[in-house]
Amino acid sequence: MAGLNKVILIGRLGRNPEVYTSDSGNKRITVSLATSERYRDKEDIWKEQTDWHNIVVIGNLANDIAEGRRNYSKGDLMYVEGKLRYRQYTNQNGILCNVTEILADRMMQLSPARPATQSSYGQPYTPAPEPTPGYVPQNNPNFPDEGNDLPF
Repeated sequence: MAGLNKVILIGRLGRNPEVYTSDSGNKRITVSLATSERYRDKEDIWKEQTDWHNIVVIGNLANDIAEGRRNYSKGDLMYVEGKLRYRQYTNQNGILCNVTEILADRMMQLSPARPATQSSYGQPYTPAPEPTPGYVPQNNPNFPDEGNDLPF
């Protein structure tokens, strides 16, 4: 029976994609992706665990990113689909290093990064004014008060 090597991640880019070009002209993109989950510890305090993933993109998807047809940047919320890949190399000090990567074959931007002063609609962010103390909403003719006319 054949095996399955599939990874699906949703997280934020930790840096802008870096483009590498081989001698033959093939593009290779590397980027980091952060995924986070929240949980309560034994003392009932919320904690957040963030994991960082090394993403590698090759082929047509890498060409699209390198040539600007897909514009991804640090902080973008991304959907990444691909497979796990393990490799080893010997560093400059002669030490054997192990690397775990996600070889991505599909990437989609779910939402762009935005500065804290910008709303989700791209407009400048202005906080809602505080309600006036003692304010009581008046009856609105477009939304009549149903009173006790509930069917239950």
